[in-house]
Amino acid sequence: MLIIIANVIAWPLSYLYMKDYLQGFIFRVGVGIGTFALTGLIALVMALLFAGYQAYKAAGANPVDTLRHE
Repeated sequence: MLIIIANVIAWPLSYLYMKDYLQGFIFRVGVGIGTFALTGLIALVMALLFAGYQAYKAAGANPVDTLRHE
């Protein structure tokens, strides 16, 4: 959920910045919604993979060893 909120906040800001930045070049390139959707999807997939890996690692850990080191 935090990834989605961060994307909703960042997309308009980055769109405005990139629009102004790209105006300074001779060849005009437009920034489409597909670029933002793809980066948001990649961020969401990476967050799910990393969180899933940490959950898998925590579920497989021996509780006795964890409590001993705390």
